[in-house]
This record gives sequence, structure tokens and C-alpha cells, in this order.
Amino acid sequence: MTDRAFIAQLDGYSLTTAEVHYYRPDAPSLLQLFVWQEYDLAPDFPALFAFLEYWRREIDAALHSVRIAHDQLIRPAEWRASDAVISIQ
Repeated sequence: MTDRAFIAQLDGYSLTTAEVHYYRPDAPSLLQLFVWQEYDLAPDFPALFAFLEYWRREIDAALHSVRIAHDQLIRPAEWRASDAVISIQ
């Protein structure tokens, strides 16, 4: 059985994290933070925007701002040449 996250990464999805800042409905002067994380397709982020649309439609808390970060976890290996000599006994 293959992990769903691994298959998503092979299909071009990358791990996306969004910090959603919002105002509490019971205390509108307080700013709260909600962290959302899912595999999504950059740069369009369809899963994130679907979640934000759901938030606007179903949740009473007003959005203040959203900060997005993502990184592709599967990519070619990075390497660099070294002039060092390692001796092994």
C-alpha cells in the first residue's frame, strides 16, 4: 500500500501551509491564527482556495489575512563536488 501523500507528490502536488489570521466573532478586537496544511498544486492552490471559500461561506469569523508557504519535497538531489579525501580503515 502506497502513502497518499507520496502519490500526490509524484503527481506534482507540494506541501502547502497557510496561516489564516481572522477576527473572533465573539471578540472582534482579537486577532486569532489558524494553521491549515495540505498537499496542493502551486501556484494556483485550488485546495486552499476551496477551503477559504468554505470559510467565507460557513464560518462567522472574518478573515484578516492569509500567508502561504509551500515546498516541493521530491526533487532532484542536490550535490556539490568536494576536494576532501576521506580515509577509511
